[in-house]
Amino acid sequence: MSAQKLRFALVGAGVIGRTHAQALADLPDVAELVTIIDRDPAKAQELAARYGAEATTDLDAILRRDDIHAVTICTPSGVHADGAVAALDSGKHVVVEKPIDITLAAADRIIDAEKRSGKTVAVISQHRFDRACEKVLQAVRDGNLGPITSAIASHAWWRGQSYYDSGDWRGTWAMDGGGAIMNQTVHTINLMITIVGTPVEVFAYTGCLAHERIEVEDTAVAVVKFASGAIGTIHGTTAAYPGLDASLRVFGAKGSAVISNDELTYLHQNPGPAPEIGMAAQSGGNQVTDSDRLDPAELGLGTAHRRQLADFVEAVQTGRPPRVGTAEARTALAVILAIYESAVSGRPVTL
Repeated sequence: MSAQKLRFALVGAGVIGRTHAQALADLPDVAELVTIIDRDPAKAQELAARYGAEATTDLDAILRRDDIHAVTICTPSGVHADGAVAALDSGKHVVVEKPIDITLAAADRIIDAEKRSGKTVAVISQHRFDRACEKVLQAVRDGNLGPITSAIASHAWWRGQSYYDSGDWRGTWAMDGGGAIMNQTVHTINLMITIVGTPVEVFAYTGCLAHERIEVEDTAVAVVKFASGAIGTIHGTTAAYPGLDASLRVFGAKGSAVISNDELTYLHQNPGPAPEIGMAAQSGGNQVTDSDRLDPAELGLGTAHRRQLADFVEAVQTGRPPRVGTAEARTALAVILAIYESAVSGRPVTL
């Protein structure tokens, strides 16, 4: 496709739909939000009026239009594949909010449609575009952390009961697909997989410990084995009042790194051989610089979405793959589903 402005339809005018709408509005040179589709016409109209877009409840009619190039799917998780497949089969490029869907069969429906359509599909994992993640990933690729030995992904957030009560789909297996792990920790799991490598086995416990009227977990802990031999821990909860950080700690034989709330808070890397150190010296050594610090403008919700949507537009225009595609999103989903399976069976699950 030539470098013309990409014209988007947005499906789903809820909380995350508003984030996508603003992110597209922040890319006026390369993207245009044309229309918003929601089954609730009032919600579609309210969001469309804010961004000067059209509003409709008729997705099929929008997908028949030649002037719509891409569709971003911001519906409840359990119907991501329905919208994405329909859009791909109508010849549109697609962005899917995380998770890709809630079952591997649904993820595979999207992947199959992607292959037969030849169109570009990106799955939102916006924190992959944070400077902290990019710097740690580069250090790993350069070998400056040495062999990665272990990692800890922790998402210690709080969601009040009002969060789960705000939509009849929230906290259900059928539409939400899970709880804290599926909807919050998926971000940190994706970062862990990106940096550490291919997961091969999972063992987990889950529980619903602080919420009512939900079918899913609000707390989970899992151990993950990677193909490299590295071992990781995944901790996810929406029952950590009043809400702490989302973090990834990566440990290697030549260096280590810590990302907390999207910011690089610790980094120690060695481009050459790591010097031997005694027990008394095993602290400090933080190489984070002032340039690694985030300014306030980078902390708001939607900043990283804008970077990922810009990457998607460039991928469409140049024909290259997006930086976060369906295969990676499927792997993250496979880990999450293995956590749930292991928690029920009491056994390790092989991926």
